[in-house]
Amino acid sequence: MEFLILLYGATTLYLCFLIWKVFDQRRDQECYILEYQLYKPRDESKLGTECCGRIIERNKHLGLNEYKFLLKAIVNSGIGEETYAPSNIIEGREATPTLNDGVTEMEGFFHDSIAKLLARSDISPSQIDVLVVNVSMFSIAPSLTSRIINHYKMREDIKAYNLTGMGCSASLISLDIIRNVFKSQKNKFALLVTSESLSPNWYNGNDRSMILANCLFRSGGCVILLTNKRSFKHRAMLRLKCLVRTHHGAREDAYSCCSQKEDEEGRLGFYLAKNLPKAATRAFVDNLRVLSPKVLPTRELLRFMVVFLIKKLRQPSSLKSSSGGSNKSNKSPLNFKTGIEHFCLHTGGKAVIDGIGMSLDLCEYDLEPARMTLHRFGNTSASSLWYVLGYMEAKKRLMKGDRVLMISFGAGFKCNSCLWEVMKDLRDRPNVWNECIDDYPPESLANPFMEKFGWINDVQEASNLKFPAFLK
Repeated sequence: MEFLILLYGATTLYLCFLIWKVFDQRRDQECYILEYQLYKPRDESKLGTECCGRIIERNKHLGLNEYKFLLKAIVNSGIGEETYAPSNIIEGREATPTLNDGVTEMEGFFHDSIAKLLARSDISPSQIDVLVVNVSMFSIAPSLTSRIINHYKMREDIKAYNLTGMGCSASLISLDIIRNVFKSQKNKFALLVTSESLSPNWYNGNDRSMILANCLFRSGGCVILLTNKRSFKHRAMLRLKCLVRTHHGAREDAYSCCSQKEDEEGRLGFYLAKNLPKAATRAFVDNLRVLSPKVLPTRELLRFMVVFLIKKLRQPSSLKSSSGGSNKSNKSPLNFKTGIEHFCLHTGGKAVIDGIGMSLDLCEYDLEPARMTLHRFGNTSASSLWYVLGYMEAKKRLMKGDRVLMISFGAGFKCNSCLWEVMKDLRDRPNVWNECIDDYPPESLANPFMEKFGWINDVQEASNLKFPAFLK
C-alpha cells in the first residue's frame, strides 16, 4: 500500500514537473521588442511640390494626358510636401541610376539607424544572434546583411537572412522568421532591418500603371531590436501575441496585380494593375478569417455566431424580396474593437486606408495614425507600419496592456497581420515624429499641387503647354 502511495505521489510530481517545464519553455519562446529606430533622411532630400514638378518636367516621355493624370493622382494621394527621395532623384539622375546609388542609399540608412538603435539599447553588435534584412527591389553581392555584418564587425556564428522580392509586407515576414528562431533557441537577440531602395527603381516612362508608383513610394526605413530573454521582459516595449500570413500566389490574377517589370520600351518600373484592390480585399478577408479567433474575445465570437445563425434562418424569406444581394456590404460582421485598441495600417495609399477602415468599421481616430504617416512620410514600403506605430507613440496613445493590430499587404499577393501587447506606457522617447507631432493632425491634408499646377487641366493642346520658369 505504501509503495502504491509513493508511486502515485512520484507520478503526480513528475506530471507536475512536465507541465511546469512546458510552461517554463514557453516563457523562453516569447518575442519582445526592446527598441526600434525609424529613419529620417536629411532635409535636403525632401520631395516638395516644386521638386516634384521639376522631376515630372524632366521626363520627356510624358505628354499632356500623362501630366493631367499625374496631377490628379498626386492631389488625391494623401501625400504632403515633407516626404523624402534618394539623392540621385533629387539631383536629377533618376533616368540613369548606378549601382553605387543604391548602395549609398541603403548604407546611409543602415549606418544612421542601426548605430542609434544600438546606442539607445546599450547592446553591442557582438551580442546580436540573428540578423534579418528585407529590401525587396535591391539585391547585390556581397548581400546587404553581409555589409551590415562587416561594418559592425558582428560574430562569425550570427544567423543572417537577406530577403528580396517580398514587397510591402516584408517586415512581418522577417518578424515571422525571428519568431520561429526564438521558438527553438533560448536567450537570443535579433535585429530586423526593413527598408526599400528607390534609387534604381524610379520609373522614367509613360505607362500610367507604372508612373503611379512614383506618386506613392518614398524613402524610409526602420531597425528593430527583439529578444526572447525573459530577463529583459521588464525592458520590453511590446510582446508579440500572434502573427498570421496569407499568400495568394497560386491565383494568377493576384500573382500578377503588382510586380516589378519593364514597359514596352524596356524601361524598368513597378506595375500596379487595376484589379489590385480586388486581390487585396480577397487576401484581407482570408487573413481576417484566421486572425479573428486569435485576437477577439469569446463573447464577440459568440455574438457573431448567433447573428450569423439568425441571418441563415431568415435567408430564404429575404431572398424572395431581394434582387440577388447586389448591395452586399463590405463591412466585417465582427467588431474588432472588442479585442484591439489600436490599428496600425499599411500606408499603401489613401484608397487602401479608406478600404481597411470601411471593412473594419474604424473611426477617424483609428485611421489618423495611418493617414498622418502617409501625409508626412509617404508609402515607405515594408517600414510603413513602424512609422504608424511611431505616430501612436509620439501621441502618447500606447498604454500598458493595450493591443495593437498591424496589417500589411505586399506583392505576390500577400496579406500579413500580427497583434502586439504593449508592455509599458510608451511616452517621452526619442522619435522621428517628436519635432512635428504637435502640428498633426493638420487642419487640412490638401497639398499645394493643384494650386501650383492646376492650370494644366485648362490646357487643351500639347503645343500650348509651357512650364513656369521655376521648373526650368
